[in-house]
Amino acid sequence: METIDNASHSAHEAVDKIANAANQAAEAIGEKEAQLKNVEQQLMENCRGYVRDNPVTSLGIAIAGGFLLSRLLSGCPSDRK
Repeated sequence: METIDNASHSAHEAVDKIANAANQAAEAIGEKEAQLKNVEQQLMENCRGYVRDNPVTSLGIAIAGGFLLSRLLSGCPSDRK
């Protein structure tokens, strides 16, 4: 009976350690999530400020990016014969 009690106690300790590690990992992920949200908000504010300060350049970048993206997604028309 003592062997079963020892095995049960060891199993409980292992489960407690795993639960503790999972809890710490969840807390760390939550902290990283908050940090990433803050970085995202800062980047969006920076982008808005750049577009506000440089509307013509921003429009040019958007047009060039759209053109390149359409070429990448559709393939080069000159290759299709």
